[in-house]
Amino acid sequence: MRTFLLKISSPDGDVFSDNVISISVRGTEGDLAVLAGHIPFVSYVQPCDVKILMEDGSENLGMVGGGVLVVSPEKTILLSGDFNWK
Repeated sequence: MRTFLLKISSPDGDVFSDNVISISVRGTEGDLAVLAGHIPFVSYVQPCDVKILMEDGSENLGMVGGGVLVVSPEKTILLSGDFNWK
């Protein structure tokens, strides 16, 4: 499957930076997932579980206390002041 660069950043710096297959979060309009080649957009993220599907098929799970998701052709960035791995 195709991958894209995902960065998760907090005020303390990058929490995560790697190529992934997908990220799933809850935006203000409901649950959403980003895959490689997704149309660019910006969305607020509600406090929720975060699911990241890695290139090797494994999953990383985390929790975000809210933030902003920025999807661009070059990369996807999740900006949050409160992110923790499960």
